[in-house]
Amino acid sequence: MRERLGPIPFEQLAPQQQAVAQAIIDGPRGALYGPFVPLLRSPELMESAQRMGEYLRYRSAIGTRLSEIAILVTAREWDQQVEWAIHAPIAERSGIEAGIVAAIAQRRKSPAMLVDEALVYDFCVELHRNKRVSDVTYANALALFGEKGVVDLMGINGYYTFLAMVMNAAQTAAPVSTAAPLPE
Repeated sequence: MRERLGPIPFEQLAPQQQAVAQAIIDGPRGALYGPFVPLLRSPELMESAQRMGEYLRYRSAIGTRLSEIAILVTAREWDQQVEWAIHAPIAERSGIEAGIVAAIAQRRKSPAMLVDEALVYDFCVELHRNKRVSDVTYANALALFGEKGVVDLMGINGYYTFLAMVMNAAQTAAPVSTAAPLPE
């Protein structure tokens, strides 16, 4: 599969593209990679997406460990190899057991999940597959995370779905990763 919207040499970027690219390079991500390569074609969209993603990835109300489960479920549901390659190792470094990551790759809920991890998994799977969340799952998430946490969890799912759609359409190449690729 050929990458449709691959990297552009920095010196060939328009001034607005250079500015938003440099902001990402100078921020917590430290480099321009993954979804930001195709998004660079629309600098204003990229800038807006980057700000939302920075909040959801690094400062969400549910914390990094649980955010990574939501990201992995989204990557799995969208068969998104780039998100998986980037976030499976981050999830493990954030405290998610390797067996849980492997189960998500197989579209399974691991019995080893902690209560909060299982709740995030259920919430995300329901949202992706059913296009809604059951009253029971919603009430459990509300009790555990509060309204801000539930909204942030919905936001993580939506944001990473947006990125998955961009990268799937652009056929963005997955980076080298310590994570095994998602199975077909």
